[in-house]
Amino acid sequence: MPNLLKYEDSPYLLQHQDNPVHWYPWCDKAFEMAKKHNKPIFISIGYSSCHWCHVMEDEVFKDKGLARKLNEDFICIKVDREERPDIDKFYQEVHMILNHRSGGWPTSIFSTPENKPFYAGTYIPPRSEHNVMGFGELINIISLKVSQNDKVLFDNAQEIQGFLKPSSRPTQAAKLSDSIITTFMNQANHNFDINFGGFGQAPKFPQVSTLKSLLDIYLVSKNDDALHMLTHTLDSMIQGGIYDLIEGGFCRYSTENTWLIPHFEKMTYDNALLIELFTLTYKATNNEKYLNIAKDTANFMLRKMSEKNLFYTASDGVEGKYFVYEYEQTLAYFQDNGFKEEEALEVLPHLHITPTGNFEEMSIIRRNDEDKPKNYDKAIFLLKKIRQERDYPFIDTKIITSWNAMMIKSLFTLSNFDDSFKESAKKHMQALLEKLYKDKHLYHTSMLDTDPKIRAFLEDYAYMSTALVQAYQSTLDTNYLNLAQEIMDKSLSIFFQGGKWFFSKGDFITDADVTDSSYAGSVGVIIDALLSLGVLVDIKYRDIAFMSLEYHSADLVKRPLRYPYLFNQALRYIKEDRLIKGDKKALKTCAKDFFDLKYPFILRQITQNEQMLLCGVQSCYTNLDNDADLKLEIEKTL
Repeated sequence: MPNLLKYEDSPYLLQHQDNPVHWYPWCDKAFEMAKKHNKPIFISIGYSSCHWCHVMEDEVFKDKGLARKLNEDFICIKVDREERPDIDKFYQEVHMILNHRSGGWPTSIFSTPENKPFYAGTYIPPRSEHNVMGFGELINIISLKVSQNDKVLFDNAQEIQGFLKPSSRPTQAAKLSDSIITTFMNQANHNFDINFGGFGQAPKFPQVSTLKSLLDIYLVSKNDDALHMLTHTLDSMIQGGIYDLIEGGFCRYSTENTWLIPHFEKMTYDNALLIELFTLTYKATNNEKYLNIAKDTANFMLRKMSEKNLFYTASDGVEGKYFVYEYEQTLAYFQDNGFKEEEALEVLPHLHITPTGNFEEMSIIRRNDEDKPKNYDKAIFLLKKIRQERDYPFIDTKIITSWNAMMIKSLFTLSNFDDSFKESAKKHMQALLEKLYKDKHLYHTSMLDTDPKIRAFLEDYAYMSTALVQAYQSTLDTNYLNLAQEIMDKSLSIFFQGGKWFFSKGDFITDADVTDSSYAGSVGVIIDALLSLGVLVDIKYRDIAFMSLEYHSADLVKRPLRYPYLFNQALRYIKEDRLIKGDKKALKTCAKDFFDLKYPFILRQITQNEQMLLCGVQSCYTNLDNDADLKLEIEKTL
């Protein structure tokens, strides 16, 4: 029998509607029932493409015996972390306090009937094993202790409440200077994998914010080590594995160091940020392969992950079933579809399709050489046809404002070098605003055919602001700039206080992310938008950006690699933007030269003057003719 999740919109919650556990969604009714019946609360937080979330569902939440115990003695609440990141952030902090280490998903929280948490874990096996307490034994103990009003348990829960308050102001501010670049490079070199690129050991994530910072360091200081770390990482990734050579698009991360074996889900935010990074790397290096990867990834997202000009959240690859190939079957398929046996035997090893395979006796497509082997395009076509006969992975069809904004920003950036993407970017922006910006209120998420209910968090405002600024830069449509200012002013009124940013101010008051995790923390991104508006609209926004940087400067200058996106905004503040002003006709005349400029912090602005000007943050440097050498004129100011 379906539980209460059957009434929810979230695909992740609906995946659990037939569990024997009597799940509540996050709602007042659940907490009222806990108090009324003096039952402890079990909160499970996850998301649709989380492997261990599905494992725990199969092993624990589908177990009728465990479900019976939960239903008798607990109030059970299921939360989609992507739908409610404020709830997730709060309970990740609970996990950190209780376990002295970061958490993960699934997140398993036990609270008193008054919802004061006292136990936090992640995946919990159904039965005790390897000195790890099983879920069944754990809920028996908790149920007994709560029914007995165990003093230690309730005292600990009360004590934890004292730690769950937004953090105080950091220590005294530090001066931001060029020396932060040296510190960042030293820390990046220390963590860099010289063999396969990337940072740290497996599981290995793309860490786009770090790579983007390396790109900008190279552009402002001509540091070849920074460029090498960037390009070696990108070149290693696009050989295949974490990058899908058949259909395009990047998987979430690699489970080993060579980028071959991915965790097979494809997330909208990863692909959005990588499209932008590959586009900007092409701009810096003029290497067409980076632009081609950006275009192929964008086309994948538009083809598979977009409907009604809105981007879905993620697709879940079920541990590779859709993506991998069996040797004998593939060889036979090639021979049945136009390949001679010797041709097939020649091309398959180049794609790492072998009798032994490279992943559980199957083959993940990979290409070590940049030069295409003979019959490569024909082989890719047939491999794509094989996939078309398979069921496509599950797609989480939530529409999340911040993730859509990332994709839209990347499409506008890409459109500067391939105009065919501009119309898609504009349509997606219009659809997102119509769907999730209503009556001057921004919302966090919705489904395609439902109205939004959850008000936006800081990350939604931050990413929407930067997307609107990029839309203005790519189209010179001042409506985008006006809306960026409107959304920024709203975010300042809700989330900003004396240099400090909050992520949420609703059910939970939580601090904004300064560090970058799956994607850049909202503090760095909102500063990015502030710096742009400080040049394009009003210097006051730049002053607020400085206050925000100064608030975190003490730790930032010591450990910039821990805050790569925030570091990049500090670098931008130090080096300062350059602004090219002129009327729309003049700016369009020099558009190609403008988009080819290598300096990373350049904006353009429409004025009523036909004469173009090159300006800094608070002063102008020179007049510009339509045929002026923009590159040379900007270099004079650096």
